[in-house]
Amino acid sequence: MTDLHFLTIAEAADLLRTRALSPVTLTEAFLRRIEQLDGKLNSHILVLADQALADAKRAEAEIAAGIYKGPLHGIPVGLKDIYNTAGIPTTGHSALFRDHVPAEDAFTVAALREAGAVITGKLSTWEFAIGGTSFDLPWPPARNPWNLSRDPSGSSSGSAAAIAAGLCLGTMGSDTGGSIRGPAAWCGIAGLKPTYGYLSRRGVLPLSFSLDHAGPMCWTSEDCALMMQVLAKHDPLDAASATVPPVDFAAALQGSLTGLRVGVVRHFFERDLATDPDVIAALETSLSVLRDLGARVGDVTLSPFSVYGDVATLISRSESYAFHQAWLRSSPELYGAYGRQRLMAGAFIAAADYVNAQRQRAKLVAEIAAVMRDVDVLVFPTARCVAREIGEDTMASGYQPFFNRAFNVTGNPGLSICNGFSADGLPLSLQIGGRPFEDALVLKVGHALERALGTRSRRPEFAC
Repeated sequence: MTDLHFLTIAEAADLLRTRALSPVTLTEAFLRRIEQLDGKLNSHILVLADQALADAKRAEAEIAAGIYKGPLHGIPVGLKDIYNTAGIPTTGHSALFRDHVPAEDAFTVAALREAGAVITGKLSTWEFAIGGTSFDLPWPPARNPWNLSRDPSGSSSGSAAAIAAGLCLGTMGSDTGGSIRGPAAWCGIAGLKPTYGYLSRRGVLPLSFSLDHAGPMCWTSEDCALMMQVLAKHDPLDAASATVPPVDFAAALQGSLTGLRVGVVRHFFERDLATDPDVIAALETSLSVLRDLGARVGDVTLSPFSVYGDVATLISRSESYAFHQAWLRSSPELYGAYGRQRLMAGAFIAAADYVNAQRQRAKLVAEIAAVMRDVDVLVFPTARCVAREIGEDTMASGYQPFFNRAFNVTGNPGLSICNGFSADGLPLSLQIGGRPFEDALVLKVGHALERALGTRSRRPEFAC
């Protein structure tokens, strides 16, 4: 049997369902591994060992009694520490919320528990999902398991690092400007930013209410689909939560890609932002594979990437300041330097600029919708480069490593997968976007590519 910590959710679920593997045995294996490795990785803020073991014993008893709840039953899952957990601290990786203990679970956390998932821990994040890789917070920043001197990116840093290192089988992240897909790219995992409104954000510490997305992070696209099966539920108490027909995400992975129309946003990585040659080479290999799988591939044109980035920055800084302004005035010293500076920037954005950014956003939404009448998915790299040195402040330097913000602005689903490795063994990445609420198709394309490219058999040496 494969090492338990390197199983996928799909593989572990089959073993748990047939009682070839005990949820307790599986959970104990992950708790031991966290204890062994996380002192160097710093992916966890809080390990919930006692609760996890109790939940695993409950899952074992239920499965033994013939009450099998589905593929997440007995599966160890970690939560980015902006997800509220009843009676358990949710800190946002900040001294400001060090003692914040919610009274109830976030909607998505409750959904995971109802599905029988075992919550093993609360995971590192950039402070309040914006503060960068910071060393002036109560807990150290997560590191990249492919090379501990490299950054895992953020803000869902611990969520991505824990998956890549085999410390849990699934995690929850959040994505306001790429915070699921960036860490997924640099840590070599699969990360889905679902369509805006597909997953509830109730009980998730907000950053930018019109850009925030909750989403799954896993080793494979298939595992993300299994998590979406549980998470994609309407929440009447989240004003942005959409009511859409249920989808069988796992079944939607099957079938060929023959006739799939793929649009390559080539100007993003060839003209708009200089991109490393090995990233482009990996993308071209992925396009060749898509053609071999029966897809039709052609180039499409959108607005320059900088337009999407500027709109996203104006909106996110304005909305994040609106949420944090009272604390920034009363307790600025409780923020880290990066978090404080980035949140304060919103105080200097004029209302007219925010309104005009929203008007431009509407045009960009219409632009992508028009382009996607002729193609089924859009593809381009997730990251322009491999993971950079830890603590290198790309925001302050003005260097933008990722092509992520377009899908936050428009709300379209975006999936990052690992599509190769650089000469020095660091993950490369591809981003797949789709029409609103066609997340299942995006996951199908990711699943097909992962299987054809064979990237899911390689793990970080640190973790082996």
